[in-house]
Amino acid sequence: MEQVYFEEKRLLGLSERTNNANETQPETTKIGGLHQSFAQQIKVNYTNGDSLYGVYYNYESDYTGDFSILVGTEKETVRTSTPLEGVTLPSGDYLRFSKEGEMPQAVIDAWEEIWQYFSDSDCPHHRSYTVDFEHYTSDKKVDIYIAIK
Repeated sequence: MEQVYFEEKRLLGLSERTNNANETQPETTKIGGLHQSFAQQIKVNYTNGDSLYGVYYNYESDYTGDFSILVGTEKETVRTSTPLEGVTLPSGDYLRFSKEGEMPQAVIDAWEEIWQYFSDSDCPHHRSYTVDFEHYTSDKKVDIYIAIK
């Protein structure tokens, strides 16, 4: 984990509204299906430098409340049958957690590490719950950026 400054970036993609409680139940989960829908409509070619983002925003409160998620890309021109939504990753200070391995297990492991880090009583950082995001630079590597105060 390392603290980094991230410059603003605009993304386009597909979005849903959910919460962590729903994501633990197979009958109410939305994030996996959102990734599948995006992959069926928009091809991400990692060897050409493309990357994929999973953006968490519009937090109702903290990790227990509802939030919006957008699965998207930096590509400015994307053809799809589904209208795309836009979201801006704001510039600011983030903690970056990196994992490599088989997806989705690597990203699940990264989130478990993040929750453990922030639940530690002597954690020196505090989440801002503005915008957090996953940045997939290959089909086996993810960097998760957590906005901090």
